[in-house]
Amino acid sequence: MNKGILTALVSIIVAQGLKIPLHYVKSGKWKGGLFFQTGGMPSSHSAGVASLATFIALKRGFRTMDFALAFIFGIIVMYDAQGIRRQTGELTLKVNSLNDLVQKANEQEGVPFEEKQPKRLKEMLGHRPEEVVGGAVLGVITGLISHRTWGNRKSR
Repeated sequence: MNKGILTALVSIIVAQGLKIPLHYVKSGKWKGGLFFQTGGMPSSHSAGVASLATFIALKRGFRTMDFALAFIFGIIVMYDAQGIRRQTGELTLKVNSLNDLVQKANEQEGVPFEEKQPKRLKEMLGHRPEEVVGGAVLGVITGLISHRTWGNRKSR
């Protein structure tokens, strides 16, 4: 198997797995479902692209086109994870709050109002900057370990 892909996938899986105990430490609540959700600490997006870029840099060199592509792709992914996707999550929080407010107003006024209840929008979409940095650090560490483990072996 492609060692770069394997490195990135391992990093993503580790990042997703770390979300569960980190959430528990922070909130005291165990949520195994966090493994399958986006957002939170550390960013698996950042971990995946940082581990791939690190592995490529160590395997092929910092001056190669391979590393340049992985690095620029990684910067774009990390920027998107904490920028656009985070703003979407913030907007979703406001929309969900507005829905709660409308429900309270309808209950208090006693005005009959029929509406199909939409599914609550997913609020944890993007990452705060520290979550992106946490994922990037995890990715670099994973990339270093991966290179030490597989880097000297011939790629297929």
